[in-house]
Amino acid sequence: MTKTTADRRRNLGVALALTGLSVMLGACNTTGEIVTQTVPTDYRQRHPIAVQEGKKSIVIFVGKARGGLSAAQHSDVAGIARDWVREGTGSVVVDVPVDAANSRAAAATYREIRSVLASGGVPSRAIVQHPYRPEDPGLLPTIRLSYSKIAAVAGPCGLWPEDLGPNILDPGYNENRPYFNLGCASQRNLAAMIDNPADLEQPRSETPAYTARRDIAFDRYRKGTAISTPNSEADRAKLSDTGK
Repeated sequence: MTKTTADRRRNLGVALALTGLSVMLGACNTTGEIVTQTVPTDYRQRHPIAVQEGKKSIVIFVGKARGGLSAAQHSDVAGIARDWVREGTGSVVVDVPVDAANSRAAAATYREIRSVLASGGVPSRAIVQHPYRPEDPGLLPTIRLSYSKIAAVAGPCGLWPEDLGPNILDPGYNENRPYFNLGCASQRNLAAMIDNPADLEQPRSETPAYTARRDIAFDRYRKGTAISTPNSEADRAKLSDTGK
């Protein structure tokens, strides 16, 4: 082997070593954002509350030998009418059974339901009858009232995409991250308790001030008297006269 050939091989080895080192150093240099986890740590991002169009419904049981509404059923239908006026976004659909043992009683009950809904503020054009044939003859056919509304929803809960304990297959198991299902129940309960889903996006407009009480307070302020109402019972409840 000549000296020139040995030098060439030595130079080639050095070049390969430098190339490998440059590749290793290049791997340490990040030119973009590295995603270290796919699940957000904030429960509000993992289980966001969404505003969607939902549905509210009630069921009216009707026997074959009696038509009309009982006192409790009348109250339920009147409640549906009040809720529809406040939050309804569509018609009130009334599913009435036909070709069943209680069809005649259900028809009479439907007429009373229309009357109760109309007296509660639901226009007649917003009441839609939907006849249906029961699929199971062994079950008592019912009258169902339903309407669409805007609702806040969250979930579903009970999802466990990852193990709670240490897992060698998960490189981030030792980072003490919150588990996926944490906070889902709280978000779902909060969404169910919201009266007006629009409150999630914007505040409500202010109501007018109670001028009658405000005028009394201003008048006492001008006269230099105490604004608060004296409470004689508060002095009686004291254990001693300390501080007087």
